[in-house]
Amino acid sequence: MIVKLALLAGVLLQAAFLGLACAADRKPDECGLASLYSNVSNETASGEDTLAEDYTAAHRTLPFATLVHVENQKNGRWTVVRITDRGPTIDGRIIDLSQIAARALDISGLAQVCLSIIWTPESRTVGKN
Repeated sequence: MIVKLALLAGVLLQAAFLGLACAADRKPDECGLASLYSNVSNETASGEDTLAEDYTAAHRTLPFATLVHVENQKNGRWTVVRITDRGPTIDGRIIDLSQIAARALDISGLAQVCLSIIWTPESRTVGKN
């Protein structure tokens, strides 16, 4: 567990220093409606728990562990989330955000967002997708 957390911390730091500038400066990979996960902790499709205090999200097709730069189109606020689940299950939405990620974006219900992929397990590099 400690090794997994250390690896995740390393990837997030690398993304913060290298990938965010790339994600913010390029054309988004996807734009659409974001919604919120419930407050309840549930096991996700990746086997992890959905926790309100983790910067995680659900996406229909992105590989698990993908790091995504999410920007609220209304106010310009952004955050980085890690894909841990499949969803949203409601048509017309592109991503379900954890409670803390939604707060960082100042989202309380639905919001128009744009997603930029920072890192995927397949790419093995940051900001090169």
